[in-house]
Amino acid sequence: MSRVDSLRGKIMKLASKGKLDALIKMSGDADDEVRAEVANAMGQIKSYESGMSLIPLLRDSSPLVRSAAATAAANISAKHCEEYVKKLAFADSDPNVRQVAKAAFDKLKDRVV
Repeated sequence: MSRVDSLRGKIMKLASKGKLDALIKMSGDADDEVRAEVANAMGQIKSYESGMSLIPLLRDSSPLVRSAAATAAANISAKHCEEYVKKLAFADSDPNVRQVAKAAFDKLKDRVV
């Protein structure tokens, strides 16, 4: 079992309880997969703070993390993340990130709040 597999349940439990502070602490983990799981979890907490916490993950060095953060931002309608997601959609160096971010950007810009 990989490290992320052992933490996945804990991360999802924190998300379901809205424990954003604990997730923020985990967002600095050295493992890309853990940070991606944390981004996914933040995408379940619909708050301004959760969106703000996604911004560093949208700028992460790992394409996996950037993709997860873009999707999470769209899931919680984090309009304040829209410009970051747009940059990923049109200028990221990784084609997979661009594809995922484009879908997230389309979802964000089409939402009326």
